[in-house]
Amino acid sequence: MAYRSILTVLTDAKEASGVLDAAVPFAAACGAHLDVLCLGIDRTQTGYYFAGATALMHDETIAQAQAEATEIDAAARSVLERSDISWGVDALVAQSASVAGLVARRARFADLVILPKPYGEGQYADAPVVVEAAMFQGNAPVVVLAEGKPVPLKPKRVVVAWNESAEAMTSIRRALPLLQAADEVNICIVAPERHSSESTDPGEELSRMLSRHGVSIEVTILAQTLPRVSEVIARHVADLDADLLVMGAYGHSRFREAILGGATRSMLEHAAVPVFMAH
Repeated sequence: MAYRSILTVLTDAKEASGVLDAAVPFAAACGAHLDVLCLGIDRTQTGYYFAGATALMHDETIAQAQAEATEIDAAARSVLERSDISWGVDALVAQSASVAGLVARRARFADLVILPKPYGEGQYADAPVVVEAAMFQGNAPVVVLAEGKPVPLKPKRVVVAWNESAEAMTSIRRALPLLQAADEVNICIVAPERHSSESTDPGEELSRMLSRHGVSIEVTILAQTLPRVSEVIARHVADLDADLLVMGAYGHSRFREAILGGATRSMLEHAAVPVFMAH
């Protein structure tokens, strides 16, 4: 499939330029329409206000969220109006509890969602919620950006983290246009003895499938020489000087539809290149 409808979600005006500087050229190269959802978020819990102050404080926080949405909208339009792509911008106000539903609804009708890294200094707690909602509830593939790195439409080298899981397979299928465009795709398998493959060559079946789509493949099998699998993959990405990582997104939650699992969160926290994920 081609990426014809691309979505990005902005919750901070300071991020608008960096995110759109990555999303706009990618959308232009794809011939895609780019939708930008600008969210001003009321992060208060009105039920906790002291008696008699609820209405006043609620009005103030909504007004602040509206001002933030307007500021994000202006920052986005200043970038988009200089571009030649098809685009649309919506500025909305939402309370924290409704962010996931809004994002999921928009992501459901997007071929790809491009988002800033959800972890780091100064990030609000809503940032991971946006990523989770797009993938788990919106069922959309997501590219999480790395600072200063573009989303490569024609990558030189892509690393695919392969562990035979359904999530990894879904991500690979959704990323197929990028894999086909890449000069080289490296299938990275960490500690294959932990996987359930009946094949003596753990990358054989995936290599055969991707080769039939014209993808140039090499397979690397790595021992887990670091405490976390994510650390091994991150080091491998750096060693190969790859410009994109494709991996399955894992979630777990007893109370919400899903939250990012530890391996996924660890990878996003330390990613030095854009990460393409699906669930």
